[in-house]
Amino acid sequence: MEKVEKYIEKIERWKEETKLLRKICLDCGLDEDFKWMHPCYTFQGNNIVLIHGFKEYCALLFHKGALLQDTNNILIQQTENVQSARQIRFTKVQEIIDLKSIIKAYIFEAIEVEKAGLKVKMKKTSEFKMPDEFKKTLEDNPDLKSAFKALTPGRQRGYLLYFSQAKQSKTRESRIEKSIPKIFEGKGLNDL
Repeated sequence: MEKVEKYIEKIERWKEETKLLRKICLDCGLDEDFKWMHPCYTFQGNNIVLIHGFKEYCALLFHKGALLQDTNNILIQQTENVQSARQIRFTKVQEIIDLKSIIKAYIFEAIEVEKAGLKVKMKKTSEFKMPDEFKKTLEDNPDLKSAFKALTPGRQRGYLLYFSQAKQSKTRESRIEKSIPKIFEGKGLNDL
């Protein structure tokens, strides 16, 4: 796929790792696509894995990794709030070469998960912690509370996670204050 070729051509770090992971994905019979600005591999239109690079590592992200057996104990949950996806991380080509048969086994298992129609049971928005500062803001502003409740569950979770990630109350308050106009507009955290 041309977009993937251009992506690989442009990246400086993890180029060889990306090429090898790409070959493995294609060897497993996956279709190549380009989503979220990264090479993505699908089975019958369903996302299976994504290749992406970070500063410290390159990763193969399994979209429904939480449903895999992970018999080799190599899948990593990026953060505690990531519900479905799991990564296998690499810091050099040799690691990918050494794990090639295991990577393929995980990809084939992910395909079987898709074929079976399995879904990750996602936490409901109500199960996410709402920072006290935001609770108080909603109590003090019924219009904001209504606007927040009118957002899609995904947008609500996005805000709750963003507010909760701040370690200091002052930072949480600042984030909440800056987000209020977007909430009133019915927009999510990253919507333009």
